[in-house]
Parts: sequence; structure tokens; C-alpha cells
Amino acid sequence: MKKTKNYVGIDISKLTFDVAISNEQNIYKHHKFSNDQKGFESFILLLNCEQDICVMEASGPYYLQLATFLNQKSISVCVINPLVIRRFCQMRMSRTKTDKKDAMMIAQYGKAEMPSLWFPESNYVLELKQMQAYLEQLNKNRTGFLRQTGAFSYNSNENLKVKESIKLMLENIEKEIKSIEKEMESIIKIYHNEMFNQLQSIPGLGRKTSLFLIVISGGFSKFNNHKQLASYIGISPRIFESGTSVKGRSKICKMGMSKIRAMLYVCAWSAKKCNKSCKELYDRLVEKGKSKKLALIAVVNKILKQAFAIATKKEYYSLKIN
Repeated sequence: MKKTKNYVGIDISKLTFDVAISNEQNIYKHHKFSNDQKGFESFILLLNCEQDICVMEASGPYYLQLATFLNQKSISVCVINPLVIRRFCQMRMSRTKTDKKDAMMIAQYGKAEMPSLWFPESNYVLELKQMQAYLEQLNKNRTGFLRQTGAFSYNSNENLKVKESIKLMLENIEKEIKSIEKEMESIIKIYHNEMFNQLQSIPGLGRKTSLFLIVISGGFSKFNNHKQLASYIGISPRIFESGTSVKGRSKICKMGMSKIRAMLYVCAWSAKKCNKSCKELYDRLVEKGKSKKLALIAVVNKILKQAFAIATKKEYYSLKIN
């Protein structure tokens, strides 16, 4: 007789994690553990490796150690986007917001949706993601100092010491950015050199953007199609209309990463001139009266479609790839 799977809900935070485990009568029992090795060892004593599936949110970096530990102990794990869980709770009209309640709702989500299992990423992918996050912070710092420099320049009595200090900070940040990008590229060339070169064959797609697309997509292995990748990055069109009376402007769902979006927009400006398919798409939309911004978003999605096709088919760009 085939045993039914039991979904265990885990609401995790920096220091602790709450667990909801149901019994045969579908009554949930609550447990709380410290988010460390001691807590992990205590928690696993409650689990059946053949029957239990642990479901948790991708809460920053806090879930990773527990998820990896459970995977190494042959416990099935599902890691879910927090937004998906939030929407699920809203659909169930859940108004209570506690760690105990959240753990139970996560377990119910697992039981209802039976999500795909999570598996730990390769060490080089984790390193690349750390470097990517660090680059994001460096770019934010650079932008902050540039704005501060601009603001100070309007002062009637600009402090030379501060001006020189900011200049040195900017020089150091630029140096670090180039160093990290060079290190990321060297790692990509070890594991995805052919894909890296193939992506750059797309007219309008440069080295940095190709590199970042490989990083965030795990070598284009994390998504089944280009639409999932676009949604993850945060450039999926969002239509706001209902019936005949509500006609809002189309926008994009900005639930992805601002850095890669900005890079893709720059690529789109180039692609609408030198990439035949992108140019035809852009011109067609503008001729239909669509805004240039919306047409540019469409070009970004077209670039992602081309990139996904090239990466998955393992070939270089040609006019056959639309």
C-alpha cells in the first residue's frame, strides 16, 4: 500500500523556526526550534524520511542551512517564494499573522499544491550569487556617493576633505566592481564557457548581461521557459483592466532584480536597432500606437526568449531564432 505524503510546514526566521506537523486526524501540532545545528538535530527526530516533505519559504538566506541539512539527511524539501504563500493565505482568507499560523498555512499549501522538490545548488553557483549580491551593494553605494557629490557641489563652501574622501571611495568601489566582475566571468568560463559565448552572439546582448543571466538562471536550468525567467526578473507585463469600464495602463511586475532589469533595458535600446526580430517587434508596436516604453519592455522579453532558446538548444544566434 502506497503511503500518502505528509507536508510539514516551516516558518523560518533568523534565530528560530516554527514547525506545523499534522497527525492522522489532520490536526496540526506546533513545534519551535533554534535556527542552528542543535535545532536541526532536534527537529529531524520528528520526521519520517519516507513520508514527510518539508515546505518552507525562501526567506532571505535564513532557510538555506536548514534546507541543505534536511536534503543531506534524505528528507524531501520544497522551497517556495514568500509571495506565493502570501497569495495562498489571502485566497484562504486567513487574517491571523503569527509564526505558528504561518507554519500551518505553509503546510496546507504543500498539501494543496504539491510543489516541486528543492535541491541544493552547486558551490560555484552559491559563490556567484554571493558575488552578485555584493555587486548590487557596491553599485548602490556608488550611486549614493555620486548623488552626495552632486548635492555637495551646490554648497557655497564645499569641504575639500569630504570631496577628496568621496573621490577615493568611488575609485575604490570602481576597482572592487571590476575585480568582482572579472572573478565572476572567470568562474562562468569554467562551467558555462560555450553558453557564455553563444549568448553574446545575440545582437544587442553584451558580456555583463550574458553573465548575469547565467548566474540568476543557474545556467538556464531553473526555469522551464522564457516566461518564467521574465517573471523572476520582474519584466512580465501586468494588464490592469476589467470589463469595459476599467482600462488601466499596462505596467511591469517589478518583483525581480533592479540591476539585471536595468542592464536588459540598455540591451533593448541596442537590440531595437541591430536585432532584426527586436526591431520589427518594436516598430510594429509603435506603429500600433503603443508607448515606446511598452515597446521597449516587449523587446526585453524578446531578448530573453532568444537567450532562453539559445541556451537550451546550445547553438549560436541565427535569424531562425525569434
